[in-house]
Amino acid sequence: MGKVYPEIDSRLGDFITAQPLFFVATAPSGAEGHVNVSPKGMRGTFVILGPHRVAYLDYHGSGVETIAHLRDNGRITLMFCAFDGPPKIVRLHGRGISVAVTEETFADRLAEFPAPPDVHAVRAVITVEVERVSDSCGYAVPLMDFRTERDLLLTSHSRRTAEDLVAYRATKNAASIDGLPVF
Repeated sequence: MGKVYPEIDSRLGDFITAQPLFFVATAPSGAEGHVNVSPKGMRGTFVILGPHRVAYLDYHGSGVETIAHLRDNGRITLMFCAFDGPPKIVRLHGRGISVAVTEETFADRLAEFPAPPDVHAVRAVITVEVERVSDSCGYAVPLMDFRTERDLLLTSHSRRTAEDLVAYRATKNAASIDGLPVF
């Protein structure tokens, strides 16, 4: 049986930051629209900012659902699974905001990451005010060995200029798959 915690304490924080992969889930308001689940990774792209606050770097990608959904209703869940060691799943439920690279406070949000990888292609910082912290057994999560991080996201964007990224946001990240406006 899972447990609900009053906050992200140091033990949970150690577990969370040790995971090389986490998942982000959001959905638009109402009964229509698509629920989105996105895997996230890369060391240095996730930080715990306090017992009820976390953030991660959101890089340019093929979809922009998380930002669209956060602008629509703010609801977000982050899930961390143990793929090695004792089984465990930790979920952080909360309200998120995105601060886009085009916004005045972006540099301040980016400064909260002590050791980010190349930030050239970061399109937003997602900050979550955590309202619920819980864990569950994770007994069905497979044991897997982590080999290495992929550098394809960073290398693919390294070929793009700042102007290319502006055009990318305007064309490929203009709206969510449900038509919610983003960039």
